[in-house]
Amino acid sequence: MWMAAGDRRPAVAPGEVTGHHEEVKQAEEGVVRAAVRVFLLDDHEVVRRGLRELLEDSGDIEVVGEAARADEALRRIPAVRPDVAVLDARLSDGSGIEVCREIRSSLPSVACLILTSYDDDEALFAAIMAGAAGYVLKQIRGTDLVDAVHRVAQGQSLLDPAITATVLTRLREGPPVTDPRLTALSDRERAVLALIADGLSNREIGARLYLAEKTVKNHVSRLLAKLQMERRTQVAVFGAAMRDQGALRPQHPGSPQHPGSPQHPNS
Repeated sequence: MWMAAGDRRPAVAPGEVTGHHEEVKQAEEGVVRAAVRVFLLDDHEVVRRGLRELLEDSGDIEVVGEAARADEALRRIPAVRPDVAVLDARLSDGSGIEVCREIRSSLPSVACLILTSYDDDEALFAAIMAGAAGYVLKQIRGTDLVDAVHRVAQGQSLLDPAITATVLTRLREGPPVTDPRLTALSDRERAVLALIADGLSNREIGARLYLAEKTVKNHVSRLLAKLQMERRTQVAVFGAAMRDQGALRPQHPGSPQHPGSPQHPNS
C-alpha cells in the first residue's frame, strides 16, 4: 500500500547521532539535518523493541517515546511532539487509526504512519479519512520502513494516488438515498447502520471500522435520535430494508471480524 522509492538517504557514519536533537551531517550534500523524532504505538512489547532498534540503528532517527495503549499514546504524543507517529492499526483498547484521527486534529504537524499486518480496504479507507500520511504492512523490509519514516517526515504521502482517488469518488458519490432520513446520516453513521443490519455487536462494529467500542455506542445513540427510533432492533430492520433497496452500501464481507471471516491477530 506504499509507493516504492529509491534510497535517497546519504551515508551516515556510525555513532554520528548520539543524543536528543543531535544533528546529522550529510556528507554528500554538505548540509545539516536534525534527527527525525519518532513515537511508537504497538501493543506488543517485542514489536516496539524491534522497531526502536531498527529505526535508531539507521543513525538519523530518534525514538522519543512509545506506548502500548491508545489512551497512553494520546497522553504522551502531545508531550513529546514527534515528527512522525508510527501507529499499530489494531490495539487491545482501540485502534491506531483513531489515535491518528485525534492527533492530526490537535497536532497537524505530526505525520502518522499506520503499520498493520493485515491488508484490508476498509482499514485503508479509515486511515485516509483519519489523515494518515502512509499505510504500510508489517511485512515491509526494514530499509523500506526507515525510508517511509523519512518521507512522511518530509511531508510526502505514501498513499497510492489511485487509491486516494477511489476514496474521494466514494465520498462524492455516496449511497443512493431513497428515504429522507438517510440524508441526515454521515458516512460513518451509514457504515454503522449497515453493520447493525448485519447483526454485529458494538464490539464487532468497532473492530470492523477501527473505532473504540465507546465511539460506536455514541454513533448508535445518534442513529436512534436521527432515525427517531427507540430500539436497536428497529434500526436493524430499517438498515436491512435500505440495504435491500440499494440505498445503503453493504460492508465488505471479507473485512476483519465479520461473522464467517477468518480471525486475524491484533495488529
